[in-house]
Amino acid sequence: MKLSDLQTGESAVIVKVKGHGAFRKRILEMGFVKGKKVTVIKNAPFKDPIEYEIMDYKISLRRSEANLVEIVTKEDAQQIQETPFFGTISDKILQETALEKRKSINIALVGNPNCGKTTLFNYVSGSKEHVGNYSGVTVESKKANFTHKGYKFNIVDLPGTYSASAYSPEELYVRKHIIEELPDIVVNVLDTSNIERNLFLTTQLIDMDVRIVGALNMFDEFEKKGDKFEYEKLGEMLGFNFVPTISSKNKGLDKLFDKIIDVYEDTNHNKRHVRINYGRTIEGAIEKLSQEFQLSGNIPNNISHRFLAIKLLERDKELYGKYLNQPINSHLKEITEKVIKDIEEEYNDTSETIITDAKYGFIAGALKETYQESSKTRVRRSELIDAFLTHKLWGFPIFLFFMWLMFQSTFTLGQYPMNWIELGVESLMNFLNGIMPDGSFKSLLVDGVISGMGGVVVFLPNILILFFFISFMEDSGYMSRAAFIMDKLMHKMGLHGKSFIPLIMGFGCNVPAIMATRTIEDKSNRLITILINPFMSCSARLPVYILFLAAFFPEHSGTLLFAIYGLGILLAIIMANIFRRFLFREKDVPFVMELPPYRMPTLKSTIKHMWNKGGQYLKKVGSIIMVASIIIWFLHNYPKDVVFSEDFEAQKTELNNQFEKEVNYNEQESDINSFTLEHSKQVNEINKRITLERQAHSYIGRIGKFIEPTIRPLGFDWKIGVSILSGVAAKEVVISTMAVIYQADADDETNSLTTNIKNAENADGSKTFTPIVIFSFLVFILIYFPCIGVIATIKRESGSWKWAIFTVVYTTGLAWLMSFAVYQIGSLIL
Repeated sequence: MKLSDLQTGESAVIVKVKGHGAFRKRILEMGFVKGKKVTVIKNAPFKDPIEYEIMDYKISLRRSEANLVEIVTKEDAQQIQETPFFGTISDKILQETALEKRKSINIALVGNPNCGKTTLFNYVSGSKEHVGNYSGVTVESKKANFTHKGYKFNIVDLPGTYSASAYSPEELYVRKHIIEELPDIVVNVLDTSNIERNLFLTTQLIDMDVRIVGALNMFDEFEKKGDKFEYEKLGEMLGFNFVPTISSKNKGLDKLFDKIIDVYEDTNHNKRHVRINYGRTIEGAIEKLSQEFQLSGNIPNNISHRFLAIKLLERDKELYGKYLNQPINSHLKEITEKVIKDIEEEYNDTSETIITDAKYGFIAGALKETYQESSKTRVRRSELIDAFLTHKLWGFPIFLFFMWLMFQSTFTLGQYPMNWIELGVESLMNFLNGIMPDGSFKSLLVDGVISGMGGVVVFLPNILILFFFISFMEDSGYMSRAAFIMDKLMHKMGLHGKSFIPLIMGFGCNVPAIMATRTIEDKSNRLITILINPFMSCSARLPVYILFLAAFFPEHSGTLLFAIYGLGILLAIIMANIFRRFLFREKDVPFVMELPPYRMPTLKSTIKHMWNKGGQYLKKVGSIIMVASIIIWFLHNYPKDVVFSEDFEAQKTELNNQFEKEVNYNEQESDINSFTLEHSKQVNEINKRITLERQAHSYIGRIGKFIEPTIRPLGFDWKIGVSILSGVAAKEVVISTMAVIYQADADDETNSLTTNIKNAENADGSKTFTPIVIFSFLVFILIYFPCIGVIATIKRESGSWKWAIFTVVYTTGLAWLMSFAVYQIGSLIL
């Protein structure tokens, strides 16, 4: 609760004071310290400022300043009590509660991409967030908490960022969180092996005047280099402590959080406020702007005035628009533009460049005093590997081979456990069919739930193998190399090199892949990547491909699977060029991307990633797929009172009577066997016609018949149409829908879905799935309407429903045209 929330006459005890620099120092000196009681005396006529009483004297604060003071009231204290409390909350109990609540520390993890920040977050919090050796893994904040030595740590893992500017969405997100949420401690995680570049972000945190603890991560890799680093001395120079850590091995983390407690409780002896000196002219401009901010009263105290002045001198678009492009601050804008002009005339360079050069000059000077490189010349492992994997001749073929190997292995290696699971599902259905009485519940359980869910679960091994390869590419550092290899080709296709990583991630799931486009600074490139990402076949489509390729093309499944994914990539290229030519004509931006060192992925992290993805898949089976299977079963089996076009029961009675006569008339065993086979064939034919009419009159049949005219030119019947329609929720539902529909058609109710679709027939007795129909169907599945989750993500990431609706329309329209071409041209040729 904030001090500004108190009403007149109410009292509370101070827990902590947030804010920056001079404001925080001043308010602490006036008695607003932890454990002190404060009472609201009155509000000014316009509700601002507010008069308070603390330590027997009166003081007034603006509401914006009071909003930076965290308090605990008697009501809060009573709720915090672990056991029921009856009576009066005394001031002593209130103070004790405030002190107890103060033991909750809000931490923000901030650092460059690839610095091990999310690994640290996972170890201390027990979370399972994915980590990867490339930029853009964390594209939104992750929250968790844990306790250490009686303190509760509320940790936020912020996206990796190289600076606190407004150049990219993740940079803006990190800065906004620090300014608005005001964490108690910012843990600056640094890759010790790349300390000079990592310290640039540190200099901006110093400018923001936040309390910092530095985590020198991956310290083991630094020690292998043989360099010497006096990090305690650097900490004294910068005014905060550094703690060596190896987050992947859980080393140094206890010391890190011990130091965080010291800084939080102000018991850290190394703490001192440091200001980076940018030179006489720029320092004069910063001081002038800071004074003007103080005098104007229009700049809130939750942002450091020095940091704001520096960012305005750098012409930061977001802060410039927020604070200067307002009529009330027009005089501040004039002053800012004048001092920028004076600086640039004196230095004959842009103010942003001058400040950046000064920061790196400060970093170089600090490291000159504290860092000494080893005299040994070492050939780095990454350089040796890159000489082969990114070779101008072999790099691209190696990448293509790796992609082919991924898809081939997904099919061939996954086939064995897939068959075992399929056998288990069939055995369970046989068992239940044998022990349960006939009826609607049995049909729902066996033909609906188990058939639908089982039809999807069998593809779990394939999903795990696919994510094993994706995880290996991400964790090893090869993902960034792949983007490097593909940049020129991507540029010719109308895409940015950074678009490659989100596109490859789309093979796993389009939702995080679209979110990963936040690493693309240019808005046009980002939107193009978002719009073509659905062409990257996600793992939800994979079961559909495997089902049909395994059933009809077992000898060439891996190659055909590779071809389907390749078709998606080709369509993405074509559409990117079209979008670039007609929708987004802005010029391209340079390709700047870090190539992190190669790291051997640990078996633990790879298995954890695979298991997490497998768990998500099974959760979807147990929720969306199960519900969808029940709905499809209901729509398929109701209404029960179907009026048939013919009296089928009378026909079967007539056949039975005729069969009895023929059996009684002929006594030869060969004739009886012949009559029996013919009779069974005729009865089965009538039963099949009954099933077809019952399906056609069911709710799902009516839906299918309604859309059938639009999909008949593609070679699809109404059953295929209903399966496609159900895939709007999630592509796995296509499989569960087919499992329910074709299970009901099967003569043997325990057949696998593979067997049922191979045996599926049209009303005229022809096979439903011919090679041309299969290719037409798989092309449609590849291209059409992304699932609801993807559409929602496109809306959120693009900031408009316009692009989400556009994606639905153009992908579905393109799917229809492509499938039409495949079926019609294929029918003419074959």
